[in-house]
Amino acid sequence: MEHFQHAMFCLLVLMCFGDKLDEDQIKRIKDVQRQMIVNFSKFNILNYWPGVTKILLRNRWKELFFLRKCQEDVFMPLIRARKMAKEERVNKSKEDMKDYEDEYVLSYVDTLLALELPEEKRKLTEEEMVSLCSEFLNAGTDTTSTALQWIMANLVKYPQTQEKLFMEIKGVVQDGEVSIKEEELQKMPYLKAVILEGLRRHPPAHFVLPHAVTEDVILGKYAVPKDATINFMVAEMGWDPKVWEDPMAFKPERFLESGGETFDITGSREIKMMPFGAGRRICPGYGLAMLHLEYFVANLIWKFEWKAVDGDDVDLSEKEEFTVVMKNPLQAQVCPRLK
Repeated sequence: MEHFQHAMFCLLVLMCFGDKLDEDQIKRIKDVQRQMIVNFSKFNILNYWPGVTKILLRNRWKELFFLRKCQEDVFMPLIRARKMAKEERVNKSKEDMKDYEDEYVLSYVDTLLALELPEEKRKLTEEEMVSLCSEFLNAGTDTTSTALQWIMANLVKYPQTQEKLFMEIKGVVQDGEVSIKEEELQKMPYLKAVILEGLRRHPPAHFVLPHAVTEDVILGKYAVPKDATINFMVAEMGWDPKVWEDPMAFKPERFLESGGETFDITGSREIKMMPFGAGRRICPGYGLAMLHLEYFVANLIWKFEWKAVDGDDVDLSEKEEFTVVMKNPLQAQVCPRLK
């Protein structure tokens, strides 16, 4: 799991800041982010009666401000460096620009620097950009790496599924190719089915973020009052025997039985599962998450054969951390495939 998290985090850091940072810089970012995530629930109470908690829980407020200061100390130099690079780019000659464009990666920070708030007629502050970068890294790391671990665990547990996936990849990618390209992923329907089945059977979050009801409403046989806080049981929706045949089994083939029609993960036609939420509040990064999962799973299966450790059956028991993870993390023998 640590390897999956590190790989995903490094990718998101590159996407966020546009530069390949060294290991020390990545470790500093990871440490401040981990501290925020680990202490997240502890600071929730500070949202209620802040005037009172600033007196009764002043040490907890100090801890929150300290962690925030650590985060700003790490993020702000990276944001400022990107801002300076953007200004230098504007002043480059056409010849220099051509060489620069070959190395240039449009980053998330670049889009934040360009953003203007129309109602307030201003740019984002550095503090606002720190918060948005933190959200970008947190939202994409644990959720995607958790989903990746569950998918790989099932491919280890069910070697026939892994072999079927490998044969699909082999039919698309030429022998000797070191890695799979993004455009090749679009030719792999069984790969997409494996990802969808992983998200159905093991959604990283068993609930979406809470929502508030704007008016009194009758939902089925229940009366839901205005301003009530509600949530959706994402995992149970994906395990509903009225919707899914043999719901607790890992069967990617169930997503290939629609006569070639692509499964609607957004829930715009109907909602059978919603690992990313649905409607206007759907996770804005769901497309990116699907791409990352397809890319990592395809390349891990293309390059290596994954086997259970001798005498050790893969345990799919769960436990809840920031996401719902494997109670006993995946242990596997990884053997390079002979090309």
